[in-house]
This record gives sequence, structure tokens and C-alpha cells, in this order.
Amino acid sequence: MTQQIDHSETRAVALRTPATVMRLDRMGAAHPMRLSFLRILLRRAESENWQFTRTEWNVDDKGVGHAVYQARGPERTYSLIAFAHDLPDEDRTDRVIATAWDATFTLFDGVPTEGDIHRLSQNVPHQEAGRISEKELCLSRANRSVRLFNYVVDTLSQGIQPDAEKLFDVGYLMRTTAVYGSGKFGAVDYSAIQYREELQAPFQAEMLTVWLIRWFAIDIVNHMAKCAGAERAVELDPMLARRLGVGNSTGLGMAPFLVRHPDLVNAWITTRETALARVRSLNAYDQETKTGFLSALTEAIENAQFWNTSHPLQVTRLADLRNDLSLLDTYVRTFDWDMKMPWDRLWRWGEQHLSNEGQEALLSLLLEPHGGIIDELASDLSSALGKDKKIDGAMSVAELKEILSEHFNWAVSTDFQDKDENALFWYVSEEKLEPRIGRVGIDEGHELEQPLGIARLISDLSSDLESWKNSDPIAAVLMRHPEHRLAVKRVQQAPSNPYGEIQDNLVGKDTLPIDMMRCKLAFFGASRFDPRSDKWVRISLFQDMPFPYQLVQEYQT
Repeated sequence: MTQQIDHSETRAVALRTPATVMRLDRMGAAHPMRLSFLRILLRRAESENWQFTRTEWNVDDKGVGHAVYQARGPERTYSLIAFAHDLPDEDRTDRVIATAWDATFTLFDGVPTEGDIHRLSQNVPHQEAGRISEKELCLSRANRSVRLFNYVVDTLSQGIQPDAEKLFDVGYLMRTTAVYGSGKFGAVDYSAIQYREELQAPFQAEMLTVWLIRWFAIDIVNHMAKCAGAERAVELDPMLARRLGVGNSTGLGMAPFLVRHPDLVNAWITTRETALARVRSLNAYDQETKTGFLSALTEAIENAQFWNTSHPLQVTRLADLRNDLSLLDTYVRTFDWDMKMPWDRLWRWGEQHLSNEGQEALLSLLLEPHGGIIDELASDLSSALGKDKKIDGAMSVAELKEILSEHFNWAVSTDFQDKDENALFWYVSEEKLEPRIGRVGIDEGHELEQPLGIARLISDLSSDLESWKNSDPIAAVLMRHPEHRLAVKRVQQAPSNPYGEIQDNLVGKDTLPIDMMRCKLAFFGASRFDPRSDKWVRISLFQDMPFPYQLVQEYQT
């Protein structure tokens, strides 16, 4: 069990500044951590003794049919309904325009009846082309990692366990290409379920969906092996299975979320930075947390060795990470743990000697053994819900300028007369209503640009304010310049959302959307970050973590 540490033993360390942590190059180095959303789900399921069962398995020898998995908490039951399909290889694609998948899923609120399953069987396999209801929380689909999936089925059907290295090289048997929730395609709106205790942390329904999909992926591979090998077949060894997560293939659709929800982003980053400050503030270590830190470091070094990528940017970052972890491992071997505030001294050493990759990995390592003083912060991750403020029209121009000076110098100082600072534009595709990014003067659709270039909007607002008296109310400015409404709202919210803005120009030529995606995915708890371009990435979820039916006490420590 995690040791509880008396807060009286701490001396406050300041949080890192927004100017430090809200730059894209650092956001793009984020690592999963103890306060990641999937970790919160696992701790709750373990502490509340959730019960998990597979209640239906109606899948034929071709791998076609459906299965139902139930998660029973203290007050409610949720059911994953999985539909397995026989998908020809030529129809398999991870692109958003796909219309068929190896498996499709929905997370049902409660226990489904036969009528529910029949209704969903007519809709869920069609995904966006179908329709679900307020009884469903999430809609998802997944494809097999074909070579690994077929290899595992083949070896198990012959009574042989697959080669561990081949499993770890890929890291998953199936990968989701979408996990939709919050009202999409008829699913229940989050506002209707947000006060359920088990769903208050961000994306808990989505994390539960993926966790149960992981169970289905092992079951389907064992089933296909049994169908092929009959009595000769064996099931995948549980220790090998545990090293497999659920893959995810995601594109630009994830990136704009961080721009459109500054209140939530502020809550997430503030929570993480508060956790780091609490750990750094401890006057002394104890043997349990030291052992936990060193164990987490060993696991991180191992994970970095198994983490493969082909994208040039991530190849460089992965090399930095491996080098940094090696430096850290060497340093802690002679580190004087008995000095005052050892965790802070370790952090300060990291700031001086490690790259962004190494520093953000060190943050994750420092949080890992300190659940006793940081786990309670999980309740703050959704603290911004329902707090959206209206524009204060009575605020004076002088007051708004003061906020601009304190919080937005990074935007106002950008030279938007330079064409390189106006090189990109964000828009929504007409075909799939998905976010896209185009190049000004090269790609079509500039007239459909979405207001995601916050730095430019703020800069334009700042310029127009110069022609107004300091005593003028902002309402008067907006009567003449209604195009500044979004910028004014962002500025006015900044004092209460200091970590809400990405402090980079998102329409500049050097912008890498992948950095925004990695930041969000790290909060989800994703590992094995593997970009296929600067706009598309594959990751793994729940890798090396327990399956729903095998939660163990040791996980919470």
C-alpha cells in the first residue's frame, strides 16, 4: 500500500511557470504518469473492488459474432458489447474514411437485453453511418495488427507460445481507430453522467471501453487459435498477454481540443504541476518512495529500449530519452539521499543536465511512488467543468492591456507581417467533418479557416486597442470590432487559467501538431508514442498493466 506522508513535513516549492511548460517543444515531450486518466480508472476499480465478467461469447469459427463484458462497480454496471467481423485484408484501413473494421464496440449503460444487442448489431458495425442512443456511453472500432495477430493465432494453434520479442516489438494485437463519446452519433451527452463519481475524472468511460477492448483482443486471438488447432491449441501465456496493450491510431482530430478547451487544459496542467511541486517540497525521502522511484526508473529504461519508431523527429527524441535515462541512472547511484529536499535537488539536477524528454520523464518518475500526497489531486482534473465565463464588457481597455502584458507577451511579440508566421491554416473537412491543417497559398480551403491561431487573434486585438482610450469599456471596442470577441474572452480568462494557452504560434510554418497530440495522449496514459507523420501517430494503452479480471493489490503501490 502507498505510504501516507504528512504534509507538515513539506516546504512549498513554486510551480513551473506557464512560459516553461506551455511551449510546444516541451508539451511534445510529455510522458504518461500516475495522474494519467487510465491510471485513475485502474486505482478506482481496484480500491472499490469492481467485479468483471464476460457474460456472453457468441463468436463462430470464422471469428464473427458478438461478446459482452460487464464491469460492476459499487453503484452501477457498465457493459462492453463487442462485435467481431470477418474483414478481408483489402478492406482494412486505419483511415477515418474506412467503412469496415475487424471489430466494433459500444459501452452500454447497465446490462443489455437481447433487444438492445439486436438494435446495436444493426448500428454499431456501421459506426458513424449508424445510430446509437442515450443508453450508450461510447462508440469505438478496432483493426487487428495483422501480421502479429495472425502469427500469434498460428503459434498458439500449434501449442506453442509466441516469441516474446515479436510481441513486444509491436505491443498490441488490435488498435482502435476511434473512441467516441460525449454525445457523438447519439451517445449520451457527458452533462448527463458527469456527476457519477466513477466518471468525474476525464475520459473515464473511454478508458473503461479501451480496457475492456484489451480483454476482448486476448479472447478473440485465443478463440481463433482454438478453432484452428482444436485440442492441440494453447492459450496465450498470461505474462505475455500482460505485455500487450491496445494500440491506437489517431490523427489531427485530437489536436484542436487543447486549443478549444483552455479551462480544461489549465486544470490538467495545474494538477500535474501541483503534484510535481508537492513531491519536490518534501524535506526528506523514505525508503519506500526511494525504492519505488528506482523501480520506476528501471522500468522506464526497459520501456525505452522496447520503444521503436521510424519518424525522424521521434527517433531523435527517443535517442535523447535513452541517453537521459542512462545519465539519470548513473547519477542516482551516487546521489546523496540524506540531504535536505532530495527530490527537489534531483529535479534541479535534471533541469541542468537532461533534455526536455528526460526532464518530463523524470517528472513522471518522481510522481510514481508518491501516491500518498498526489492521488487526491485527481479530483481537480475536471474542476473547470461548468465554469465558462462570459465576456466582461465593463472591463476597461487599460485593464485588458494589463492582462495582455502579463500573460500574452509571447503572442503580441510575434511578427505576423512575416509570411512564415502565417504559413498554416486549420479547417474542417467537408467529407468527414474532421480537423485538417493546410498550407497557405498551396492547399485549398483557406476561406474555411477555423479560429485556432490564438496568437494571431491576440496580436490583432492588441493592435486595435492602441486606437482606444484606456478608460474605454471593452463593450465599446467589441461593438465596433465584434471579430475580437473570442480573443477578448481568452484574455479575460487568462488570470484564472494561467496554463490554458499553448504559448506558440499555431499557424507558423514550424508548428508540429504532433506535439499537441502527444501532450493529450500522455494525460490519457499512452505509451510507445510512434508518429507516422507530424499529423498522425500510433500509441499503446494499458500495456504492462493488469487486465480487468486480474487486478492485484501490488498495482496500487
